[in-house]
Amino acid sequence: MKPVLEIQGVSKKFRISHEARPYLSLRESLAGIFSRHRESREDFWALDNINVSVDAGECLGIVGRNGAGKSTLLKILSRITPPTKGRVIGRGRVASLLEVGTGFHPELTGRENVYLNGSILGMKRREIDKQFDAIIDFAGTEKFLDTQLKYYSSGMQLRLAFAVAAFLEPEILLIDEVLAVGDAEFQRKCLGKMEDVTSGGRTVLFVSHNLAAVTRLCSRAILLAGGRLTSMGAPESIIQQYVDSIGDEAQGVSGFFESNKGVIKRVELMCDGMTSGTLYMGCRLEVRVHFVSEVALEAPVLGIIIKDNQQSPLVGINNNHYYSRSPDQRPVFNGYLAMSIPYLPLFEGNYSLDVHLGNGFRDLEVLRDCLRFTVAPTATSDAGQLPDKQLNRIYIRDVSWSVHSNE
Repeated sequence: MKPVLEIQGVSKKFRISHEARPYLSLRESLAGIFSRHRESREDFWALDNINVSVDAGECLGIVGRNGAGKSTLLKILSRITPPTKGRVIGRGRVASLLEVGTGFHPELTGRENVYLNGSILGMKRREIDKQFDAIIDFAGTEKFLDTQLKYYSSGMQLRLAFAVAAFLEPEILLIDEVLAVGDAEFQRKCLGKMEDVTSGGRTVLFVSHNLAAVTRLCSRAILLAGGRLTSMGAPESIIQQYVDSIGDEAQGVSGFFESNKGVIKRVELMCDGMTSGTLYMGCRLEVRVHFVSEVALEAPVLGIIIKDNQQSPLVGINNNHYYSRSPDQRPVFNGYLAMSIPYLPLFEGNYSLDVHLGNGFRDLEVLRDCLRFTVAPTATSDAGQLPDKQLNRIYIRDVSWSVHSNE
């Protein structure tokens, strides 16, 4: 039996322009409108000779660092962009969930978009009618069914888009990291539905940084690095290779990350006031993010995500949350934001850190896996015993025990 999807020698080239001009003031820029300036171009290969065959009913995980070529590959498979070299042979209808609202029209209602999307997938109206109630029930958008999509939140659009793609029964379903936008309950529903999809004989290609989900869902995985397929095999093996590669390349062994590329210049991880890449259970944790911005930050926002060694988020907080005290809100160009936790609620193990720096509700820069760190154990009682790690996901330090007699 032939594979449902064949990727044969696929490569993708982009032309990148480099303008050889220093930073200019507004007056200098206007004066130089009619002057010639040098511009160089270079070829960038986002994908280089990718060869993969996927069988019917298989769930293939695609993992790799940001910029490895994962999303570019899915866009080629969904025919959003053509390959520069090679070809793709697909035997069946393809549905893709790459970005929130992809394939939807903002001026149409939710109901109309369901039928539009189904038609794009080649479904007949009676086929859409058959699944319509299940789609709306799964998405939870019944109240807004006849409201224009432009008034939907991004979460509502995501739920409707996933429901359409999953319930209209394409033979091949392509899913990018977009599922990370949904809340925890919706992600659980999606993972369960994806399991149903693959058990029903349909094929799924799944791109995600949630390595636990890749292990749970996928029968096979591939690792992309620099646009090349570097490894293929069982998900557990591929994920371990990926985690090892991050460990080799990531900064933060000494508890800090430095960069000259974006707004964020330095990230520090501090344990009881000392910068370190090795923390211990129960220490006072502080994360400092130093920044330099050309635009004043009127409402600086710091978001922190801590993930385990399977890239599953454990803690995700920012100073917009009601339970966290906001930092000084004066406009600032240059400084640092700090997040402090009285004691570190993590068990011993290896972890990584994502940092989001924003101005109000707009992200200025996002650094994923910018720091990797280790949490070491510490005795917390006179007996020197720690709670059972197999039973606890978080470490609770301040616990009071008492015995009361009714005699």
